[in-house]
Formats: sequence, C-alpha cells, structure tokens
Amino acid sequence: MEWVETTGKSVEEATEVALEQLGVLEGEAELQVLEEPRQGMFGRVRGSARVKARIRPTSPPPKQEKRRRGKKAGGSGSGGSGSAGNGSGGRDSSSSESSGDDSSSETPRSGGRGSRRSSKDSGSSRSSQGSGGRRERREDREPMPEAEQRSVGEGFLNGYLEAIGYEAEVSSSLDDEGILLFQIDGEGLGLIIGPGLNTLDSLQEICRNAIQRQADGREYGKVVVDVAGVRADRSAALEEFVKAEADKVLETGDEAVFEVMSRSDRKIVHDVVTELDGLETASVGEDPRRRVVLKRS
Repeated sequence: MEWVETTGKSVEEATEVALEQLGVLEGEAELQVLEEPRQGMFGRVRGSARVKARIRPTSPPPKQEKRRRGKKAGGSGSGGSGSAGNGSGGRDSSSSESSGDDSSSETPRSGGRGSRRSSKDSGSSRSSQGSGGRRERREDREPMPEAEQRSVGEGFLNGYLEAIGYEAEVSSSLDDEGILLFQIDGEGLGLIIGPGLNTLDSLQEICRNAIQRQADGREYGKVVVDVAGVRADRSAALEEFVKAEADKVLETGDEAVFEVMSRSDRKIVHDVVTELDGLETASVGEDPRRRVVLKRS
C-alpha cells in the first residue's frame, strides 16, 4: 500500500486531509506523525503539522528475495541490464494514477480509494518506502504504561488550570479501545470551552502533545479532554438537529448545507445519516471552512 504525506495547521487537520485523500476512515489507515506545529499557551500555533499515512495493508509486503532473484536473472544474459531497467521502469509507471477533484466532495463510505491518491502523492510515498523495511508500524511500538499516560495528562491539565487561576478537578480513564479521557469538573469553566468547543479542542491538542513528548516514541492512547460532559451534550444535540434536517430533506427534496464544522462534528453527522434510509452526505469546501451537505440518495 502506498503512503501519502499531507500538512495542516494541526496534526488532526493533516490527518483528516490524508484520510480524505486515501478515502478511508482512521481505523483503516496507518498513520505516522512526521512533524508537529509548535504550540504556545491558549492554543496559539506556530509552524505546521506533517503526517504520513497509508491504507492498512491486508496482506504482507513482498519479500526482498523476489527483487534479488529478479536482478540475478537479469544479469545471467547479455541483455540482463536492459531487463532489469525495464522491470524497474514498469514499477515506476504503475505508480502514476489519475487523481480526482478531492476538494469537491467526500463521504466516509466512498469505495474509490485509489482515485484519491494523486501521482504526486504516489511518487513521494514510493520514495519514502525505498529504504525497505524501515516502515514503522504502530502496533510494533512499545506501549506507554497507562498510569504514566494518565499522570502526564493530569499533570499538564492541573498545571494549566492553576496557571489561569481556575479551581477544578481533573480525572482520567482509559477505555478498552485505548482512548484516554480526561474530565475537568468545576464551576464557571465556559472560558476553556469556547464557541463551538474551539478552545477545548485546542487544549485537547496541547494535552496530546504533552503526552506524546513524554512517550518518546512509545505508543499512547487517543486523547479526549472534556469539561463537565459538554462533548456528550453537544453530540446528542447535534444528532437531534441532523435528524430534524433529514426529515425536511426527505419531505422537500432540497439539500441541507450545514454550517462550518470541525472534523469530529462532521463525523457525527455522517454517522447519523448512515443509519437513515434514502439519504447521503458529502463534505465540501476546504479546511478550516469545511461543511457537510445532506441530500437524497
């Protein structure tokens, strides 16, 4: 499977672009963070994030022995070097693929994975595999102990709250899927939530960075930071809103274009519509102003 490299203002944004190019969900891809933006207090970001991703392979990669046998066979005759050149040329030409207009629309249920990989991405990803055997698989990395992950995350959040003069309680848990949930409970915490959860999302990203630095190459869980259960409340409200809009679309036949949403909110919309008959969704626009369109299928 071929790798693609993407950039964004944050690791999540770069990851989203990579997943959209591949046409898969996060669980179907292997991801490597090559570079992260430098984070300052209150979510201020400098630089950009760079991510490498590919579709998770379903079969083992070809063995090195096959390539060695090909070179040996090519050298046995007078035209050996020409045969080897033709062989490598064939591989290079097969990496060129036609790319569609990824910015126009996208759905998580798209089956055309190959069409989302441009020839530029294919070339760079092939060169990234040229070292052979140096590809790092997330499942092969040593896991960071749960207690250490929780301690680092809680320590960062407690220090952040103390720095801005807030009194609140921080608790943490790690679920069966390896998701680290940090819960902040207290009074008057609206400032660290922000409009559309923007401030909370920034705090979540910085907390993840703090754990990643301490992990030092080890595997750690996906980080979610919540304040007084606001994420669950927002998800429930968004689900009800999407269902109401779905009824209107089915009744009138008109498309519904939602406001600009974060990646997590767009996923909620996609997931709700997946359970409804006669409807489909598509993401349109460019980050950070990407929207979901709801229409009849």
